[in-house]
Amino acid sequence: MKNIILLLLCSGFFSYAQEVKDSLVPKDLKEVIVIGKKTQIHEKQSKSLASIDEFLDKGSKVDMVKRGAYAWEPILNSMATERTLITIDGMRIFGACTDKMDPITSYIEVSNLSEATVNSGQQGSCFGSTIGGAIDLKRTQSKFGQPLWSFGLNSGFESNNRQKIIGSSVNYADSTYYIDTDVMFREADNYAAGNEKKILYSQFRKLNLSATSGFKFSQNKLLEASVIYDKATDVGYPALPMDVSLAEALITSVKYVVLPKSPWLKDWETKGYFNTITHRMDDTTRPSVPIHMDMPGWSKTLGLYSKINGVKNNHHFLGNLNSFYNQSVAEMTMYPADPNENSMFMYTWPDVRTFYTGWFVEDHWVFNCHSGLKMSVSFGSHTNKVASDFGLQSLQIFYPVMQAQKSRFLKSLAANYNFTKNGWEYGLGLGYGERAPSVSEGYGFYLFNSSDRFDYVGNPNLKNEKSWESNAFIGYKKEQIKAKITASYFHINNYIIGNPVESLVPMTIGANGVKLYTALNYATIFNVDFNSEWTLNQHWKWNINLLYSLGKESNHDNLPLINPLSYRTALTFTQNRFNANLEGVGHATQTQFGSAYGETKTPDFALLNANFGYKFVLPGSLLYTKLGIENLLDTFYTTYADWNKIPRMGRNIFLNLNYSF
Repeated sequence: MKNIILLLLCSGFFSYAQEVKDSLVPKDLKEVIVIGKKTQIHEKQSKSLASIDEFLDKGSKVDMVKRGAYAWEPILNSMATERTLITIDGMRIFGACTDKMDPITSYIEVSNLSEATVNSGQQGSCFGSTIGGAIDLKRTQSKFGQPLWSFGLNSGFESNNRQKIIGSSVNYADSTYYIDTDVMFREADNYAAGNEKKILYSQFRKLNLSATSGFKFSQNKLLEASVIYDKATDVGYPALPMDVSLAEALITSVKYVVLPKSPWLKDWETKGYFNTITHRMDDTTRPSVPIHMDMPGWSKTLGLYSKINGVKNNHHFLGNLNSFYNQSVAEMTMYPADPNENSMFMYTWPDVRTFYTGWFVEDHWVFNCHSGLKMSVSFGSHTNKVASDFGLQSLQIFYPVMQAQKSRFLKSLAANYNFTKNGWEYGLGLGYGERAPSVSEGYGFYLFNSSDRFDYVGNPNLKNEKSWESNAFIGYKKEQIKAKITASYFHINNYIIGNPVESLVPMTIGANGVKLYTALNYATIFNVDFNSEWTLNQHWKWNINLLYSLGKESNHDNLPLINPLSYRTALTFTQNRFNANLEGVGHATQTQFGSAYGETKTPDFALLNANFGYKFVLPGSLLYTKLGIENLLDTFYTTYADWNKIPRMGRNIFLNLNYSF
């Protein structure tokens, strides 16, 4: 706690999470993490060429599970990706890795996006069922206007892992047409933890290409097409027994927008999309492997949504009809050291086809300029089918009467009331939601978890998970001070989790046993966070963020991956074209850890970061420079969210250059 007090006294947290400010529309538990538009990103962020993972890690409700230096898994309200929903402009995308080495956030770049909208709990159910909430990653988009070309060049270097970053963008817009294109390349070697301890297998290489083009063929009609291609190779995961030779994604969409002439309809947006992901795990670069394995996976998703917004009297309403079809396949082939022995093949995801169709309706009922009520309801039909006969027969070893197809009906309800007056704001919300088991939870076959060292087998007979939630906030805002405290509580029935079965023999060499996915009677998760910003004068700002979570099973044991008390605080100085930031980050000792899931006690830590930026105004162009030092004192540390206690990066000096003309 001494470290906490010291850091709070010396600096404040520069928060990227900003609440939507509109006194005429009900507020909800939503934060917007500003990633930046092409012409503004460099002036807003402490590290202008940071990865999407690093931007999300700044959010008050988002944390990241790290298995290496690349592709961190977002956790929202202390819940991992099975219980949350991540979309790119409303598009459903599913990773192709059974070990979660390819979250959706790994297939995009800062050059693609403007912001991430984070909705808590059932307020995030617009594009599908969720328990913990949703993150929607919004694409950058030019605006129609006078004919204008714009160009950008980006370059960066980081000293710790010798990461090299280079990118460029070309954009054009006129009164009826626009096109945005960009490319970003990153390459990094192994990083060093504090005290210069080298972390092997933490290298990566990534190329990202993006293009978006829109055409306005009348005053109220727009057609837009977009594509993202992302390819990562030679990606190391020091916390896992395997690395990745290829992670490749193609994400495409076509959108049609109409601005109806009706006085109460604002806009009608319809989008069709398709994405395909290929992911290949292998262990060929690892020494002393007892038996070599290849583990490729594929995911293909075809989807559509049609969303309409409108205002009728004091009702702001939204309706969304959305549907997707996904195919998820993953394999494992083991090659014995003796060439005379046959290799062994099995499906780890047995060609699972998922079809979902849902309807979401929301109404913002504005009572007056001070208060309002937001209500939403959603219904969805969810069907899984195992298309592989061989995969079905493998699972029938455990579930003899299992059918190839299973259908579920999912629903959610939410209501949130808010009141704002004289600088004070209050809010209270209730919600109910359901989710179906994920592909791994329902149909996974001998998936090895390197944290608790168990093989996991799915259970197609699991019931829907059901969550009752409540949330509340209170805030105060004046010219020189903003402060807000937010709390949420989730009571989750049929909580899906792995349970050891002693009679089963593991397939992975050295595994502790086999766990079948089953359900607890219930589990509870409580989260509370505090955000504040003090404007000391026209040049200085001080920000503070505190977060604490607590998760318990029905038998009172601790849930895994629950955030202890954490803090982030920074002091920011700006004057004309210069800015500087001193930041403190840390966690208290984690004492409420999930020992049944392989977790151990995590000690406290405290870090100092500093950065400086300057904007050079040149004839017809701008050059923005950012120089910073992360982990200034080279502290050796690990957090509750670091898989197998892999230590994080030590002292790192970075330089980012952004040139636009």
